[in-house]
Amino acid sequence: MPKVLVPLAQGCEELEAVTIIDLLRRANIQVVAAGLDDVPVKGSHGVVLTPDTTLDDALEQDFDMVVLPGGLPGSDNLGADPRIPAVLAKMVESGKFAGAICAAPRVLAKAGLLDGKKATAYPGFIDGGAFPKVKHTGGAVERDGKIITGRGPGTAMDFALAIIEALTDAKTRNAVEASLVRG
Repeated sequence: MPKVLVPLAQGCEELEAVTIIDLLRRANIQVVAAGLDDVPVKGSHGVVLTPDTTLDDALEQDFDMVVLPGGLPGSDNLGADPRIPAVLAKMVESGKFAGAICAAPRVLAKAGLLDGKKATAYPGFIDGGAFPKVKHTGGAVERDGKIITGRGPGTAMDFALAIIEALTDAKTRNAVEASLVRG
């Protein structure tokens, strides 16, 4: 069973965090939601989330993927914590998956992990001149190798489904999507 770390920072985008955690768990993917510290996480719209554990405790485990929810100031808080770029770099160097949605792909870009890769993010976060080595597409979801990025809250389901397919298979993705009665 694949195992995914979802770090939660104060000011994260609740819709993205909950959608990622929920859909991956529906696919029988083990998800560890880890707070940067040991207090509940207040999202950018006032919803309080209770992480499963702290990031320090989570980092003692092995993961197949690390996924960053977006939101502000959540994404900035993730990027400011030196453990986050370090674990992302470790994942990429070891051939494992990394993902980010909304404002959070900027964390990947600042770490140089999107250089030469197709990626998407919330408008204004990785496009323009700040990250000239990133091939920003503006698409809903982009996968380039083992990096998966999503544009924003409205694409959170598509982003989570792309992660499910990457970590399992199309059959599992399709079963989870069918259970959501989206169409």
